[in-house]
Amino acid sequence: MKVLHVESGRHLYGGAKQVLHIMEGLKRHGVENLLACPTGAHIATLARPHAEVFEMKMKGDADVGMALRLRRLIAAQAPDIVHIHSRRGADLWGGVAAMLGRVPVVLSRRVDNPEPQWLVHAKYSMYEHVIAISDGIRKVLIDEGLSEGRVSCVRSAVDPRPYLGDYDKAAFRAGLGLPADALLIGMVAQLIPRKGHRHLLQALDDVLVRHPGAQVLIYGRGPLEAELHQLIAARGLQRNVRLMGFVDNLPAVIGCLDLLVHPADLEGLGVSLLQAAAAAVPIVACRAGGVPEAVRHGLNGLLIESGDVTALAAAINRLLVDPALRVHMGAAGRALMVREFSVDVMCEGNLAVYRKVLASQQVLRPAGMPA
Repeated sequence: MKVLHVESGRHLYGGAKQVLHIMEGLKRHGVENLLACPTGAHIATLARPHAEVFEMKMKGDADVGMALRLRRLIAAQAPDIVHIHSRRGADLWGGVAAMLGRVPVVLSRRVDNPEPQWLVHAKYSMYEHVIAISDGIRKVLIDEGLSEGRVSCVRSAVDPRPYLGDYDKAAFRAGLGLPADALLIGMVAQLIPRKGHRHLLQALDDVLVRHPGAQVLIYGRGPLEAELHQLIAARGLQRNVRLMGFVDNLPAVIGCLDLLVHPADLEGLGVSLLQAAAAAVPIVACRAGGVPEAVRHGLNGLLIESGDVTALAAAINRLLVDPALRVHMGAAGRALMVREFSVDVMCEGNLAVYRKVLASQQVLRPAGMPA
């Protein structure tokens, strides 16, 4: 089987990392992977051991030429199936290119934000099947009118191996100029409104009263960076909150945290939640989208309602004052990742969708028509 993957993101955020996991796992199953991505995208170099990489111009929703470039690639490489992994124009023009090339195409849906039914009908009619990365997203799509038989849940995965080593937490704190016993709260997410950074900053009013030495490390990049700098200054949080930017070595860092906070208003599943759980870090998060599938309330973290700043502060305080509970939840989260969120399970799920789609194409193809 030859699969053309299309990932239009330039940076190695959670979705792109999932594409790497999928291609690595599919290669072990004997699948020949091709990857189309933007010129200079971070995924390109990392993908080469698992796929033949084709870098090209990808300029977003208005880039009509993306359809023609992908169509030419499909004609030249003749994949059995096309898998669109991202938005930014790929979910429109990638579908058009596959239709023009008469190749079956599937789409991964990674976000839970609702769409109007007319758009759902128009966009998803191009796809033989939609893969939702959480059951929450699958339910959103069905509620919007997509047939249950055309959407499957295949959860995102995490490779736990990089997160299983020993973390030198004291050395990490020393590198930040902090005492060895400093409490560290982390947030790992793009700096965009729906991730809820503002909720965390508001909750710190109560948290820092009880834990004045606590430090908040915010990892990620995005359009809200300048606004968050201003908000941190306006709230007088410069001594307790740092914007750390994008981190390439997250497996070496995340396990040094005492707690991960993810107060998103909308979330498909949350790859950083899987990473934190694999590193045995307890989590405070909102009941948004597929988050409750990765964070089981009372097992590996605490869940609150989106936007409830009072509950967010209370959950953070509850874990900060109880080191034993943090250790217990951390161990439970690591076990959950190994049990339910393995790369092998995700790859087998995607492969099952491919086989179902290709089998249906054979059934629909009239006798005597070439494959």
